[in-house]
Amino acid sequence: MDLDVFYMNEAIKLAKRAGSEDEVPIGALIVAGDKIIAKGYNQTEKLKDVTAHAEILALTSAAYELGSKYLKDCTIYITVEPCPMCAAALAWAQIGKIVYGTEDQKKGYSHFSPSLLHPKTEVVKDIKKDECATLMTDFFKSKREK
Repeated sequence: MDLDVFYMNEAIKLAKRAGSEDEVPIGALIVAGDKIIAKGYNQTEKLKDVTAHAEILALTSAAYELGSKYLKDCTIYITVEPCPMCAAALAWAQIGKIVYGTEDQKKGYSHFSPSLLHPKTEVVKDIKKDECATLMTDFFKSKREK
């Protein structure tokens, strides 16, 4: 199995956990070498913190794990395209690679120019796109039905 698909499947599990806790279903994990060193999922409601996005929580955990604020040799897997706040945090961390599942049509970083990412960051998108998009669509559909 392709490693990007394998790790995205793990991020999807985190997104599902977020959804089961009535959080926006976004999951993220950070890999160094071939080891998952950090995980995060949205917890803005639980923590009453608008910055408690999956990526931010994973970044904090990874920095602690590695003892460094710079993550040049790491890859983050995220089920949804990062928002501008998370993209800027990933830039400050100098993350080596970002892999995400589906675009965020309204608030994704790619809608901003110039790019919010570090210039050396590699980006791969559309890994398990349909499954990641369905998690988001189903979550917000269930909110509208309530």
